[in-house]
Amino acid sequence: MNDTLKFLSFSDPNVQFVVLGTMILGATAAMVGSFSFLRKRALVGDAIAHSILPGVCLSFMISGEKDPLWLIIGAIISGWISLLMIDGISRTTKLKSDAAIGIVLSVFFGLGILLLTTIQHSGNAAQAGLDKFLFGKAASLTKDDIMIFSGIGIFLVIVVLLLYKEFKLISFNPDYAKVIGLPVKFLEFLLSTITILAVAVGIQAVGVVLMAALLITPASGARFWSDRLGIMILISSAFGAISGFLGSYVSYIAPSMPTGPWVVMALSVLTIGSIWFAPKRGVFSKYKVYWQNKDKILTENILKLFYHLGEEKGDFEEARSYDTLLESERFKTYDLNRGLHKLKKRNLLRKIGSDWFITKNGFKEASRIVRLHRLWELYLNQRLKLEPDHVHNDAEAIEHIITPEIEAQLAAELDRPTEDPHSSKIPYPTQE
Repeated sequence: MNDTLKFLSFSDPNVQFVVLGTMILGATAAMVGSFSFLRKRALVGDAIAHSILPGVCLSFMISGEKDPLWLIIGAIISGWISLLMIDGISRTTKLKSDAAIGIVLSVFFGLGILLLTTIQHSGNAAQAGLDKFLFGKAASLTKDDIMIFSGIGIFLVIVVLLLYKEFKLISFNPDYAKVIGLPVKFLEFLLSTITILAVAVGIQAVGVVLMAALLITPASGARFWSDRLGIMILISSAFGAISGFLGSYVSYIAPSMPTGPWVVMALSVLTIGSIWFAPKRGVFSKYKVYWQNKDKILTENILKLFYHLGEEKGDFEEARSYDTLLESERFKTYDLNRGLHKLKKRNLLRKIGSDWFITKNGFKEASRIVRLHRLWELYLNQRLKLEPDHVHNDAEAIEHIITPEIEAQLAAELDRPTEDPHSSKIPYPTQE
């Protein structure tokens, strides 16, 4: 607890640098990565991250020092060469883009390891810590690093804000962007450049191996929360910043734990949580909708059964025994029990002793379901020319999702018919 309070007080300058640096890196990488995610170029980010290593090593070999600015410049050049090679291989050979990405990633990363090994055996004392670019070393961030990261982060935000509409258009519909005269090639070049820049900045915190996660994972999680790009980018950036904060916290209270991997771990937890718990698009939400639809179909089928039994015997108010219901439609015992009690709870059925009765509201609902079924059967028969014995199954499936607007349109289209293709009466509200 003392360590937590000390961390949250931000009295230690090193804590300030690490937290601020990882949050800036996480937010900016997530913002730019949202566009890569939407353009289905997630693996390109991984290729860029691995291809940056030889550029970092060559910059060090040329400059002789670990100046962050020189290392970033080398990383950008190396990243751009890798992108050009990926596009060139895809365009001039029969290899697909995923194969081209795998080739370039492997070659550049192998070259980077070779150069890194050469530097480590060169005897240059300034090379100490250069290997941290493989897995990151956020704890070594300095004030100068933060200044550079902040400057680049502000630049990336400005570019995205100024060209938000253009980037949005080429992410969703590049062909339309070309038709209306946008410079798509230049915009793609610019988007690739800021992606490379975001990756180049982030490798010092999480390393080349994990940088692809910082680029794509926040966007993957944010996508479950919204269908709007602007909101998705904000959520994605928030995920990146929060993961940077949490990774720094874990590293502080447990010094043996590296910051970069814990940033990615925190980000993974946020993303997995989004996959499961996000409203509307999350797994639990989809299961909730699935069970609601299943219950709706079950209860409507039971009500429809009550209507058919009443129609056969000419008496809708007659009691129906449990065994009669179970035999008539071949419901499973558990499903029938569940459906009956749900309908009773909604006052659509009532139970007296062991017998079940349909209520007035239940009869209205049952009539509606039967009406939709028979209208659709008639529509398939008259408009699609299907035989009467071929329309029942389709009507069984569609009757549960026909809206009142579609019902009105069907009745008008068919001139408010009174019978379905099987000569069964269509129950309208005025006839109930």
